[in-house]
Amino acid sequence: MLLLAERAIFWPRRVTLFVSDLHWGKAAAFRAKSLPIPDGTTEEDLMRLDGLIARTGACRLIILGDLLHATGSRTIALLERITAWRMQHPSLEIMLVRGNHDNAAGDPPAAWKIRCVDGPYLEAPFMLSHFPDVYAGGYTLAGHLHPGARLFGRGRQSVTLPCFWFSRKVGVLPAFSSFTSASPIRPYTGDRVYVVAESTVVAM
Repeated sequence: MLLLAERAIFWPRRVTLFVSDLHWGKAAAFRAKSLPIPDGTTEEDLMRLDGLIARTGACRLIILGDLLHATGSRTIALLERITAWRMQHPSLEIMLVRGNHDNAAGDPPAAWKIRCVDGPYLEAPFMLSHFPDVYAGGYTLAGHLHPGARLFGRGRQSVTLPCFWFSRKVGVLPAFSSFTSASPIRPYTGDRVYVVAESTVVAM
């Protein structure tokens, strides 16, 4: 399993990309509530996803929950843009393991050709879930937490960076969305944390 600085995991043996928490249309949902949010976040994420697919040659994309942010995300502009993006990748198999935002926003349009399943979903040796719970059937890969590692400098300054967080039975991916902040985690002894620092993944 390869940890990628684009906040994704690539599984070479299955030629599969894992991402979590895309939150497409989050900015649009905020603007619908009259909040001053700039455009372009979904477009940036689509370009990053395009680069990942091209670089890895992935045949499958598995989304570990929270594809659409809310019902207010379903603007005509967003639906048309994602439909056009999907048409550029006709052979890519996409599966969504539903998360809490998906339950509220509803499944994606049929034109996106995304298979939707409830978690936990067995993809041996993994149990795929949006929520980082322990399941008897295998090692859990999940999202939901938007994990971040808080780093401190000598001048008492600090920064929280997205990270991959692996415990003995559960692995949590960072949020793929560029419009989602990372929440500091408190790893336990023996956990493994890998921080995304710009274009590099660093083991802590």
